[in-house]
Amino acid sequence: MAQTVNVNFKLDEDVKKNMEQVCSDLGLSMSAAFTIFAKKVSREKRIPFEVSVDPFYSESNIRHLEKVVKDIRNGKAHFAEHDLIEAD
Repeated sequence: MAQTVNVNFKLDEDVKKNMEQVCSDLGLSMSAAFTIFAKKVSREKRIPFEVSVDPFYSESNIRHLEKVVKDIRNGKAHFAEHDLIEAD
């Protein structure tokens, strides 16, 4: 049998609580869930789900948002009703 080792890392408290609940519902410990994940990564040589960046946080969008905020602060922003927004 392979020797086991401890792996320590930090998680947001809410993420941990939610994961513990899901694992419990599945009849797993968090340790078992992470072991399943690690074995799958090791076997497949990839993250076993899609990992992507939210385009909202892309550099170009952040630059655009910073410009909009600057325009708003300088009184240069022009707001208009958008066709998809229903007026009250």
